[in-house]
Amino acid sequence: MRILIISDTHGRTNTIRDVLDTVGDIDMFIHLGDVCGDEEYIYDNVTCPIHMVAGNNDWDSDLPMQEEFMIGRYKVFITHGHRYSVHYGTDRLQELIKYDGYDIVMYGHTHVQNLERYGGAYIVNPGSLAYPRDGMNGKYMLLEFDQHGTPFFAENELKPKRRTRSIFEDMWGDREE
Repeated sequence: MRILIISDTHGRTNTIRDVLDTVGDIDMFIHLGDVCGDEEYIYDNVTCPIHMVAGNNDWDSDLPMQEEFMIGRYKVFITHGHRYSVHYGTDRLQELIKYDGYDIVMYGHTHVQNLERYGGAYIVNPGSLAYPRDGMNGKYMLLEFDQHGTPFFAENELKPKRRTRSIFEDMWGDREE
């Protein structure tokens, strides 16, 4: 099984298109929020099961704030993270593992890729595909399993295929002084 995990695309449809072209066939698609209107594009272009949650910028979205599901024998919890104070660390996500028995907890919001172990569980942030705060290229993860069913998270960068605009150009447009 091959699972694409992305977050914080902020309406930058080209980053979603580029990562889908780059990774090829996948068995599951996970978006951890701040989709910002690209839900329809994703539903129209992704043919495998999709799990998406709303982020703090998905004001008009009908997406859930969090979701729980199984991947094989692993109990998974996904959230954007802003309601779990992830800018201050993953302590509240660790509590979910401790008290609710999750094997994998995924979040976004910080725009920084993170992979950590807590006990026997995984806490995963793929970083931001559109506006990474930990480098110049968008970040994403691929989750695969070995022959024993052990998960392996591959941290990846998306090399831009076209010129990307800065967040300031997106907010204010191309301005000449």
